Amino acid sequence: MREGLPWELLLVHRPGGADFAPGAYVFPGGTVHEDDRAWSDEIRAAAVRELFEEAGILLARSRGGYASTADSERLRELMERGTSFSKALGEVGLEPALDDLTLFARWVTPAQMRRRFDARFYLARLPAGQSVRAQEGEVTDWMWIAPRAALDSPAVTLVYATRAVLESAADAEDIAALLARARRVKEVPVVEPRIVQTENGWEIVRD
Repeated sequence: MREGLPWELLLVHRPGGADFAPGAYVFPGGTVHEDDRAWSDEIRAAAVRELFEEAGILLARSRGGYASTADSERLRELMERGTSFSKALGEVGLEPALDDLTLFARWVTPAQMRRRFDARFYLARLPAGQSVRAQEGEVTDWMWIAPRAALDSPAVTLVYATRAVLESAADAEDIAALLARARRVKEVPVVEPRIVQTENGWEIVRD
């Protein structure tokens, strides 16, 4: 998220042939890799890594503060040479800022789906001085956009879960209010929608 009037969220556009949500705008994300288990929370670590790989935003810090543009460039160079993300972070003197990720929602895809995902959605502020540097191949476009604007725009194609998460965030006055609301929730519920057949065809419903 980045500050502004209104505040905005980052959405990335998937290529038409992507395995997940082809042609749609989604939040940066992906799956847990073995390398992510080097850290105390492998799911948050995967979120930090995927955000950097897809959008070039680095949620990491050293004793001197948050990662700089130079840190990001050095990290990218190491990874291009085949160094894993966790080892590259260590060489640059950084650790992922896992505590900067606030769990906002958890969704499990319907049981009828061939491929199923147990997805966590985290909130995080854009670190000062950083900007988007999208990865070619995985991301064909990106935008900073207010949740309500994304929901109302006919040019922004959204999958069901992305739309639902945007709806949950759209009424927040600002980033601080949204984070405060999320942190008050002691246990984020698991949302597992169902696919049912109605007189209008197959529809996704939530209990």
